[in-house]
Amino acid sequence: MPKLLDKRTTGDLIKLVIFIVVTTLATGVLVILIGNLSFESTRTYKAVFSDATGVVKGDDIRVAGVKVGSVKEVAIVDRTRARVTFTVQTDTEVTRSSTAQIRYRNLVGQRYISLTQGVGDISRLPEDSTIQLDKTQPALDLTVLFNGFKPLFKALSPADVNKLSAEIIQVFQGEGGNIEGLLRSTGSVTQTLANRDQLLGDVIGNLNSVLKTIGDRDVELSNLITQFRAFIGGLTKDKDAILGSLDSISALTRETADITTGIRPGLVASIKGLREVATNLNQGRSEIDRALQILPIKLEKIGRTAIYGSFFNFFLCEFKAKVILPTGPLSVPYQTYPGGNGRCNLK
Repeated sequence: MPKLLDKRTTGDLIKLVIFIVVTTLATGVLVILIGNLSFESTRTYKAVFSDATGVVKGDDIRVAGVKVGSVKEVAIVDRTRARVTFTVQTDTEVTRSSTAQIRYRNLVGQRYISLTQGVGDISRLPEDSTIQLDKTQPALDLTVLFNGFKPLFKALSPADVNKLSAEIIQVFQGEGGNIEGLLRSTGSVTQTLANRDQLLGDVIGNLNSVLKTIGDRDVELSNLITQFRAFIGGLTKDKDAILGSLDSISALTRETADITTGIRPGLVASIKGLREVATNLNQGRSEIDRALQILPIKLEKIGRTAIYGSFFNFFLCEFKAKVILPTGPLSVPYQTYPGGNGRCNLK
């Protein structure tokens, strides 16, 4: 009898030990899952949010939807901001331009923090560093969203609900006119789409061509995006120099404005005088055209008189005069080099 009791006691003890081990393992798994515990090496960071409502210890830290860490602490700083302390796996790239956004994990209000790569410096952020407020974004405020629908909810009074219900009942009880009108409208829309079949086909064909071209140039497009990001990063690095240049340009503009203010009266008078000159030139444009046409001929003749040196020689080739005497007019002709010889023969 004692031996039988010993065997039974031993069997019960073995079952109890197995139960305790299984229960302990299950409890440990639950603790790991519920507590978001991780045994991998991690690095700690902080992020400052304007509103961290709903974020609690243990919430996920995700990159591209994949969990890479968890929230360790949520605290208030500066009385108006929230500082979230979190850890991420060592191989997770958190850079100086990374941004943090609080998002909804499910419909019951659980949150998680999404880390994304921003534009700018892509070097790794040192451990225990803080992602500042300008690179974080709080979760969507559903209260504000639903408050926007308050006018609609207020408009649906009980009487309106009853009227809407009555109309629906009438439709299903045989009020065919309403159904017929609905079908007619639907048919009209369908017919319109059918008439635009060729146009829709062309649009889809063109869209396919565009997408195919983009697909064939995916390497160039990727390079363009990479270069554009580098360009933006360079602008970010040189922002101090750019802002300094803008200050210099502003000072130059002020100085130029002062100079313009001082010379403005004379400048206005000169512009008005220039307008009058332009008007006179426009009115005498035919005479100006004629003068410009004969100017080469005159310059050529004048140039001939200066062929003997840096001076002009003039010769009197012909002289005619009329003298009025009491006895009548008297002509006094004078001509040098009769016959038109010599210099007087130049034309």
